[in-house]
Amino acid sequence: MTHDTASLPLQGLKVVEMGQLIAGPFASKLLGEFGADVIKIEPPGVGDPLRKWRKIKDGTSLWWHVQSRNKRSVTLDLKSSEGQDLARSLIAEADILVENFRPGTLESWGMSPETLAVLNPKLIMLRISGYGQTGPYRDLPGFGVIGEAMGGLRHLSGYPGQPPVRVGISIGDSLSSLYGVIGILLALEERRRSEKGQVIDVALYESVFGMMESLIPEYDVFGHVREPAGSALPGITPSNSYPCNDGTYVLIAGNGDSIYKRLMNLIDRNDLGEDPRFAHNDGRAAHADFIDAAIAEWTSKRSRDEVIEALKGARVPAGYPYTAADIVEDPHYLAREMIQQVTTQAGAMKVPGVLPKLSRTPGRIGTGGPVLGEHTEDVLSGLGLTPEQVDGLRERGII
Repeated sequence: MTHDTASLPLQGLKVVEMGQLIAGPFASKLLGEFGADVIKIEPPGVGDPLRKWRKIKDGTSLWWHVQSRNKRSVTLDLKSSEGQDLARSLIAEADILVENFRPGTLESWGMSPETLAVLNPKLIMLRISGYGQTGPYRDLPGFGVIGEAMGGLRHLSGYPGQPPVRVGISIGDSLSSLYGVIGILLALEERRRSEKGQVIDVALYESVFGMMESLIPEYDVFGHVREPAGSALPGITPSNSYPCNDGTYVLIAGNGDSIYKRLMNLIDRNDLGEDPRFAHNDGRAAHADFIDAAIAEWTSKRSRDEVIEALKGARVPAGYPYTAADIVEDPHYLAREMIQQVTTQAGAMKVPGVLPKLSRTPGRIGTGGPVLGEHTEDVLSGLGLTPEQVDGLRERGII
């Protein structure tokens, strides 16, 4: 799917990305999908470590072509004074700077927020780090896994009495990216009035903590420490996974009052559906194991497909855990253009579509992840450097 880039909502905005791996680059990916010109600065020779993460084809990670699509790659040695000067020149012309280095790194390169604000008073600066730019932990290294742990998510993951498990993706990083993009959009709106930029400080652990629902007030008011509950959703009943007779599981969310009654009618347990104790969620939650057992008794006598079809007919929300194979073949994914075919340096491949969906100015997938330094000469020439100067920078290892 392609669109006229002139119609994209962030067209005309210039983003300089100084970061690597996930949190910062994922944020700028989202901006690039909606028209922002994203210039990604990478170390010469090696580039972003994500280029070598997970499955590799033709020397480059397949993940790279999702995370870095629509970006332009520029190589700069940011540890050198010449590289820092060039970075400042790019930032001087930018609307947004995205970085996810350890706090203090940019300052050591002469690019503190105060310095950059003098250089570019309208600059919006997104800083993503493990613990934020302030506080006693600010200097500690922090990856998404640590943010998930400190933010409270890992303690709730898994089954009681067993080691905590992780979601199979870098959810702490991605949540921080989403908060970062929200912050950028808020700052852009405010800049329309003030004509001033500002700094957005996003911490990985806080992004996870922000998802923890009623965790803190339950502890504060009742002294209740929420514990892992496996596949169930504590305090909300019924909402769990249930076994089928073909070795699979279905997920059923029958926790609405009217939905619960329809579910009980379907499984021939009207006695539970009409029981006044279970008319509302608080009563059902107090007897979650009993209700779950009744549902499991019904599902365990049927195949997954039989269960899903019966639940659809009864208008009870239900599904099953999709694999990648399920996703790429699902007609609903395809109808909503959430699986798209793109051409990259590694060949044609299926990739996730663009979110969110805008009715009039939807985002787009233009290019796959760039070759390391693919756009260095074009970008530096835009700063006024001659071909001879660019060659000199390359000879000195600056680019």
